Amino acid sequence: MTTSRRDFLDSLALGASALATLPALGTLPTPRGAAHAVPADLRRDVAQGAWDVRWHERLTGTVRTVFDVPEIESGYGVWRASVWARQYQAVLGMAASELSTALVLRHNAIVLAMQQGFWDKYGIGKSRAVTHPVTGAPTDRNPVLMTDTDGLPPVMQASSLPNFIQRGGVALACDVALQDLVALIVDADRVSEAVAQEQAKRWLVPGVILQPSGVFAVLRAQQMKQALYIRAS
Repeated sequence: MTTSRRDFLDSLALGASALATLPALGTLPTPRGAAHAVPADLRRDVAQGAWDVRWHERLTGTVRTVFDVPEIESGYGVWRASVWARQYQAVLGMAASELSTALVLRHNAIVLAMQQGFWDKYGIGKSRAVTHPVTGAPTDRNPVLMTDTDGLPPVMQASSLPNFIQRGGVALACDVALQDLVALIVDADRVSEAVAQEQAKRWLVPGVILQPSGVFAVLRAQQMKQALYIRAS
């Protein structure tokens, strides 16, 4: 294990017991003028169910963050989106209810938003040269979905993408980046683009919210909730 991996595991362990205390995030009423912050054509799309753009209401509390994850990096960007809150609780004594996070999976990291079945079917681990977060060895597993059977320590399992979502974290995926995966499905399965679009959306990890783009999601978190921006990978 490299020094950087050991350091990260050590930081994950800090305040690990506090992770289970993170509550589901509450909701706030739409800020005054919020409707005017969304272009008219996008509001029509929202009315038709094309995009969910009300997720920002779940970013509450004193410290609101948006973690920008454009690279796979063995899944470390996703885990960083959880470790900061535990550290704030352990070191600064802040309540879990005062901390909230939006996680944006975009660019190359869009594959982290996909279920393991997608990785298996299309050989994502090999084609993207994904490495195990602890050993550094090549892996065909989505690192942010790993469990103890994959050799993942408990503190890292607790920060997996499904657990992040279950605790009330907001996980967002870039539709622009998803189009690369749509093209992959078209080529591999010899289906139409329309069919591939629907298949790609069904392969998203449950709870991940698709957005027009990752940049859109990052900017909306900053605009609507003044979320602190962190480049996480």
